[in-house]
Amino acid sequence: MTAPTRSRSIAAPLGVAAAAAGGAVLLHVRDPRTSTYLPCPFHALTGLWCPGCGATRALGDLSRGDVAAAASSNVVAVVLAIVAVGVWALWLRARWTGRSLPRPRFTRPTVIVLIAVLAAFTVVRNTSWGSAIAPT
Repeated sequence: MTAPTRSRSIAAPLGVAAAAAGGAVLLHVRDPRTSTYLPCPFHALTGLWCPGCGATRALGDLSRGDVAAAASSNVVAVVLAIVAVGVWALWLRARWTGRSLPRPRFTRPTVIVLIAVLAAFTVVRNTSWGSAIAPT
């Protein structure tokens, strides 16, 4: 692959990386724990934590390198951030080498398991014995 072709092929992954870096800088500079970001509408209406509650705080903590605080805010967001970085790296490598990245196939059982895990996470974090995984 020639240099101009390679630079055009990696433009999209680098653009996504630049957007993610910009978001990380914003969360690092304007701390979600002390700033007023938009509140979760589900939590505002019901008083219950949704699966995404605490994700902004978790990503802000990750931008400061505090993995323990991030996991205490939303462990699912931390896992998804790690998976996203891995997928991004595979995407960049595929573009760099000129290969295609295989499309993920989400089978019905996979989707059912993912929904069940998110539902269990939501139920547990809203109970007294699951308060350790509720946003702090």
